[in-house]
Amino acid sequence: MGSDDLFKKRREDRKKRKYEYKQPKANSFLIVTEGERTEPLYLKGMQKIIRERIGGMVEVVEAPVIDIHGKGSSTGKLIEITDQMVKEAKIIYQNIWVVFDKDDFDDFDQAIKEGTDKGYKIAWSNQSFEYWLYLHFYYSDSALHRDEWVGKLDEIFKKYDLGDGKYRKNYEDIYNIVNTYGGVDAAIKNAKRRMAQYEENSCKPSEYDPGTMVYKLVEDLKKYIDEKL
Repeated sequence: MGSDDLFKKRREDRKKRKYEYKQPKANSFLIVTEGERTEPLYLKGMQKIIRERIGGMVEVVEAPVIDIHGKGSSTGKLIEITDQMVKEAKIIYQNIWVVFDKDDFDDFDQAIKEGTDKGYKIAWSNQSFEYWLYLHFYYSDSALHRDEWVGKLDEIFKKYDLGDGKYRKNYEDIYNIVNTYGGVDAAIKNAKRRMAQYEENSCKPSEYDPGTMVYKLVEDLKKYIDEKL
């Protein structure tokens, strides 16, 4: 066998090994968030509970693979980052979620469409993730600026003596804090109530203020917490 043929065979073998190694993984999640603090910390709080609950019972229930990455980038760029992560991943994720807010980004609707077209699930919020957190305590359909949602959370944290009495974006246990009074179930219920009026084909996400699809991602993960083992 000539050297050229040998080189070609080795290259094909490497490609084959790489392809064979990357297998679909059931109960797997790749979650990429726009924010670097609140969103990933909230979701990692869920991840921690799932690991503690299922980790010692792998013979009964297969523990899900949950990979969470806070990237701190704009909406459109976040889709590109997700593309790259999917390409470089060692497994084929069953569920790919991208989490981002409208804020002041002009490409909000475009990024949602682009991600959806690629088969990604988009947990968007208009205006911000803080609206989703607010729904853990109260229902609201008021169109407020993201800074106003932060202000309302400040009032709630002070009123109920949560955290250190003030809302902050870097609470590592933010999930448990807002779930103190069964807040996660309340947030899902409140979000569904608000989003029941949302008609995807006739209304752009950027025009539906306030709104959030984060509840769908939370429901996806929460089933591992609620599941009877």
